[in-house]
Amino acid sequence: MTTEATRTEAPTPAPAPAPTVKCLVWDLDDTVWDGTVLEGDAPQPFPEVLATLRALDERGILHAVASRGDHATATAHLEALGIEELFTVLEIGWGAKSDAVRRVAEALNIGIDTVAFIDNDAVERAEVAAAHPAVRVHAAEQAGGLPALAAFQPPFVTDESRGRRHLYRGELCRKRAQDNYTGPAKDFLATLGLVLSVRRASETDLERAHELTVRTHQLNTTGRTYDMAELRELLASPTHQVLVAGLEDRYGSYGTIGLALTELTENDSVLKLLLLSCRVMSRGVGPALIGHVVRDALAGGRRPVAEFVPTEVNRVMLVNLRFSGFDVIERSGDRVLLGFDPAATPPAQDGAVRVVATV
Repeated sequence: MTTEATRTEAPTPAPAPAPTVKCLVWDLDDTVWDGTVLEGDAPQPFPEVLATLRALDERGILHAVASRGDHATATAHLEALGIEELFTVLEIGWGAKSDAVRRVAEALNIGIDTVAFIDNDAVERAEVAAAHPAVRVHAAEQAGGLPALAAFQPPFVTDESRGRRHLYRGELCRKRAQDNYTGPAKDFLATLGLVLSVRRASETDLERAHELTVRTHQLNTTGRTYDMAELRELLASPTHQVLVAGLEDRYGSYGTIGLALTELTENDSVLKLLLLSCRVMSRGVGPALIGHVVRDALAGGRRPVAEFVPTEVNRVMLVNLRFSGFDVIERSGDRVLLGFDPAATPPAQDGAVRVVATV
């Protein structure tokens, strides 16, 4: 008989660590600079703020603004200080800052749990924290110490991550062009001249490939992550193929936006992981990359097979696989195995995305 003295309880699982911050959202007056622009001041930025802005930008962490004031006046002052280009999204007005923070996350297409917010006003911080409990909230006097916090230290800093701000600013230009386009969305995509390049990964791609596995959740077929040693081993394996995908259009490069890991057996080409940056969700790149993987497998005399492991956010990748001709052939626990009929016609290339393969 179990008594209170002998009964043991299962330990409470430790909470999952919060993801690395992808964007720090700043208040302006008395946070970025010392004073209030609308009061006729010409306030200068705090030195520790400038140091943090540049340090985090070098790590690929984006900056945005959620601040009260007149948009034109505040933007003009940012430009006069020469720091406007460090900020990717500017939400300046008179509404609730929690709404502004939400709009920043939506504009960047990132999870609210990857956002941090800094403000000198305790009431504003409390309002954001109450509306978005997953947002990391910091007082203005903490600005200088943020780069030392673990949440602001990505596991890897690549050349591509150092240029992330430019990639996102280019994407916002595309979005503005799309918002001003009066025709169907598919017709707008055709105007971009999208080119998807697919090639075998090399040693120089490993850091970015690892970064993609740990940062990308929504457009990810299995949610698996791979460290550098595992990826290096897969690159050298004769029974595996690691592909990276890049995307360009008339607005410039999106950088390396995709990864496909395939295991080659005697009869099958098994897609163990397919992921795409959320920045290209609306570009039709998923079907284009899947189509390339299918055609490559068929050309090698193998049946295309894909694994899918559902998470809370990745159902769109299952939809992409099904619309590309994959049918469920096996279920085992959470794992779903899908196959493409080798006798079927390979998926046609979308006219909006031209695929250039160098593998």
